[in-house]
Amino acid sequence: MKKLSSKQQSWFHSGSPWVWLNGGAVALCMVMVVGLLGLIAIRGFGHFWPADIVQTSIVDRAGQTHIIMGEFVRDEVIPASVARDGGYEIAADADLITRHLFKLGNRDISGRDFVWFLDIGMAPWQYPQDAVSIERREWGNFYGYPVAIKQNDTVVSELNAATFWDELDQRLERALDLHAQVKRIEKVDIGRINKRMDDLRLERRRLELRGVQGAAMAAADADMTERRAALEAEYAIIKQTRDEILAQATRDDLLVRTADGKEAVLGFDHIVRVTRPNEMGVFGKLVQYGDRVWEFLADEPREANTEGGIFPAIFGTITMVIVMSIMVTPLGILAAIYLREYAKQGTLLKIIRISVYNLAGVPSIVYGVFGLGFFVYILGGNIDQLFYPESLPSPTFGTPGLFWASLTLALLTLPIVIVSTEEGLSRIPSTIRQGSLALGATKAETLWKVVVPLATPAMMTGLILAIARAAGEVAPLMLVGVVKLAPALPVDGNFPYLHLDQKIMHLGFHIYDVGFQSPNVEAARPLVYATSLTLVLLIIVLNITAIKIRNNLREKYRGASD
Repeated sequence: MKKLSSKQQSWFHSGSPWVWLNGGAVALCMVMVVGLLGLIAIRGFGHFWPADIVQTSIVDRAGQTHIIMGEFVRDEVIPASVARDGGYEIAADADLITRHLFKLGNRDISGRDFVWFLDIGMAPWQYPQDAVSIERREWGNFYGYPVAIKQNDTVVSELNAATFWDELDQRLERALDLHAQVKRIEKVDIGRINKRMDDLRLERRRLELRGVQGAAMAAADADMTERRAALEAEYAIIKQTRDEILAQATRDDLLVRTADGKEAVLGFDHIVRVTRPNEMGVFGKLVQYGDRVWEFLADEPREANTEGGIFPAIFGTITMVIVMSIMVTPLGILAAIYLREYAKQGTLLKIIRISVYNLAGVPSIVYGVFGLGFFVYILGGNIDQLFYPESLPSPTFGTPGLFWASLTLALLTLPIVIVSTEEGLSRIPSTIRQGSLALGATKAETLWKVVVPLATPAMMTGLILAIARAAGEVAPLMLVGVVKLAPALPVDGNFPYLHLDQKIMHLGFHIYDVGFQSPNVEAARPLVYATSLTLVLLIIVLNITAIKIRNNLREKYRGASD
């Protein structure tokens, strides 16, 4: 075996191979991370690019010709034997055959959405200029041709009119504005009145539980009857306004025709967007792409979470992380300060530290079960008995909600904050403590005015790790407060403004629900990628914010630690 030269031995002994090995490992990890994010971005946000509408015809096994129209999704190569088993006539020497997946839409007409078609008997693809993609609030997209615009069942504009498309855009914008008004009335105005009516019901029940009777109860009933009448009168006015707006919104209809000649009438109040992608240039598609991405980030979900946006999930995730941070930061810091600065060193303290370290390795679902059993049922049930008896048997805090989800995640991330804070406290030089005590400061003053400020960067590091861990958790949240679709945001204009008892949506659970519980797998697939990338970017933004705060604190106290 050939021996290494002295130069080679010197190179190995210098440690350079390990430097190159570590550098290569880091580079490989970076490539994998960037590749993963790139794949998620392309598969997810590429979905929002306006795809051209394809029209073609196919010949089925019975020899009949069918015209199809829709968006091309992807194709794949399959063994020819699969097509032969399906009854198709394939050449004997053919081993492989291509099939294409089309999004046909028009579920209310054909009952189909995504369909595979073999390349056999398929005519050349065409891209009609007048073909439209109509995004609807129900039944998914419609692909076909516009025929005419109707107002109160009377045709006011046809496709061959010079102003047809301008008329369509104006009436669609009007319908969208009216829909926004109805939505605001139902969520804000009617929601406020419903809240006040419920408060009156609870107030009446509260008086009954207190044993109020006789003249006092009669006076209270008279006052509540008067207030209820005022609310009912206000509700009647708001309902009349809403009904008038709804009547205006249902005024216009769009007469459309499918590629195979079937006609249908679509109400403008059910239309979200009308697009002619075959006639749009790159700039027009780029503008449309921006609108769709913004709608995805700022709108509410539709069609079993397979369409629309994810804003409630984004808002719920951010709110939960903020509430969790408010809970875990003081608890973790105070626990670490006690363990490091005040607790007596000994066997008991070692056992406590080992227990804290082991808590970080407990499966998250165990925290969820504990949160459901202890926080929700025991603590929440007792809170309802003590402070909300008038609401029973309907639970207020005795049911999963934002507060219990945040508290469960705070318990889950507590070991991370404790360990990081303890490490930061242990790195403060003893000379700083001794110098402070020598100048006449008490131990408490030294701790809170000298040691703790110097350890704040380590505390922020623990908070950064806690945020990253909590934002991506799903399993415990399924038990303690996260739902498929929340009826309202936990923050609104009704006192106390932040409703900790409400259930929330969460990006992690939304990914699970869309990916594994969706009735339309193909429609949900790109949304899983897009939501995943949104969650990753949200965690990055939260971490960058915390890192910036940590760096500012580190610079502020750098001179003192030196």
